[in-house]
This record gives sequence, C-alpha cells and structure tokens, in this order.
Amino acid sequence: MAISGETTTQDALRTGAGLIDRSERGKLALSGPDAKAALNALVTNEIETLEPGTGLYAAVLTPKGKMLGDLRVLDTGDELLLDTERPALQAVFDALRHGLVGFDAELHKRTLQRGLLSLIGPRSRTVAGAPDLGAVEHASRPGRIDGVDVVLAATDTGVDVICPGDETGHVRDALLAAGATAAQEADADVLRVESGRPRYGVDLDDATIPQEGGLNERAVSFTKGCYPGQETVARLFYKGRPNRWLCGLRLSAPVEAGASLVLGERAVGTLTSSVVSPGFGPIGLALVRREAEVGSELAVGSGGVSAVVVHLPFAAV
Repeated sequence: MAISGETTTQDALRTGAGLIDRSERGKLALSGPDAKAALNALVTNEIETLEPGTGLYAAVLTPKGKMLGDLRVLDTGDELLLDTERPALQAVFDALRHGLVGFDAELHKRTLQRGLLSLIGPRSRTVAGAPDLGAVEHASRPGRIDGVDVVLAATDTGVDVICPGDETGHVRDALLAAGATAAQEADADVLRVESGRPRYGVDLDDATIPQEGGLNERAVSFTKGCYPGQETVARLFYKGRPNRWLCGLRLSAPVEAGASLVLGERAVGTLTSSVVSPGFGPIGLALVRREAEVGSELAVGSGGVSAVVVHLPFAAV
C-alpha cells in the first residue's frame, strides 16, 4: 500500500516541487523518414499530426484490442522519443520492431542511455528553468541544466527532465539545489490516485481494453487510419459497453492493494491501487464489473473493510 507519512514531501508535491527519479522507465527512440507513419500504424493515437515540441499519450494493442502497454511520444524534431512502464517495455519493443517492416525507420533502445527525472508540483517549471514551457501536457523543448543538455517535457503534474544516463545524478543534484524536494514514487502515487490516472502494470494489464481503463479520451483517436486492435476498440466504443470500468473507491480503512472486491455475494474486481490521501483519507482504484455502479458498497478483502464506488477524479463530498 502506498502511504506517504512525510507531510513535508506531500506539501512539496502540492505547493512546491517534488523530485522523483524515474529512470527505470523503458525508453526508446524512433528515427528515419517514415518514423511517424510507421508509429501511426502501430498505436492508438494520431502520430502523423505531431509537430516538433509536441507529444501525446497512446497505447499499443494486440489484434484483439488488449493492451500490451502504454507510452508517451515526444516529437523532438530529430526523432520520436518514447517512454513506457518498465514491465511493458519488451512487449512494446517487440510489437514496434515487428511493425516497422516495410518502413524506412529505425527503433533504438534508450533505457540505460537516458535518465528521467520527474518534477511534480506548481514550482516545477521554475525549478527546471522552464517557465515558458506552458501547461499543455506533452509539450517539450530542449533545455540545459547546470551545463547538461536535456529535454524538458510538460506533464499533468509538472515537468519531466530527460537527460543523458550518466549525468542523471548530476542533474538531480542541480534540481535539488534549485529548490526541489526529494520524493519517492509512493508519494506521487497519492496524487495519481486522487486524479484517477491508472498505471499500466498496476491498475491495467494485458487483459485490459483501453475503454475499460478510461483511456479513450487521452489515448485513442477514432479518426485515424488502421492499427492493431482498432476493430475491437471502435466496435466497443460505437456499439457496446465494456464489462468493466475504472472507478474510485472510498475505503473505510487503509487496506493493501490486491484485496478482492465483492458486491453482495459476487466478486466484481480487485483493489489495484491503495493510498491514504491527506484530503480524502483511504482511497483506491480498481477495474470493477459494471454492476458495481457509483454508490455501490463493496466488501474489501476479509478484514471487515468496505468501500463506496465513486466517479474519478476524487472530489470532496
């Protein structure tokens, strides 16, 4: 269970700039004249309209519409930078590599060659020296931090700093000296759950269809050309309704992720993320069967904890 006991760290994430090293994320680069066309044919979102300094979020699917992983795509002008959750890296890499046949494009592994530092909080742009970056998610530009060339990318919570792998420690120290506060992934998880953003490998897996995880608006284009899994995704969107949906849970007490969720006598899902929020108390995320509607009360595990199903993001009641 991700519980942050450091009030000062939570304060930094909400009023200052918390710094988390996410260099373990899987990182790739796609280059060549056909890079955009190739990637456009392989992921759920519209790649060919990207311009240098812009980016987007997308998913890589099986032919049956199940998620192999999700990824961020940044157009630097010279290449497309991709990053994904580490558990999804090999599946995403294999799918992209196999799909490049016939295209003039090259896929490169960059996980060890590049570090990734996340600044979270309203002072992130100031600390990163990027007040001009703006608030549009996935906007990016080159930058320089204490003599090191970096890429600065806007996120929904702050700024990501992508740097040479062997300079990660140096850049991290410079950001701390500029006013950032060191934080851990567990601290950021509180904000992630509050905002209702699922994480692949935690809340989503290779049995998930994007619509089940609430990803259609962020990750799926319904006007672009074909890609693996498109038929399933489009059919479900236009003609059906998924059997599961991503919901928020207001828990009666803290409980570890992995606990079963039961409505009446029927199991309807599993608690996938569980945190204690300073503002909302114990809360969580889960993919639940659609009979678990907003307002339903679920039994959580076997310890007498209950949960009320709510819409995302979490809001004061």
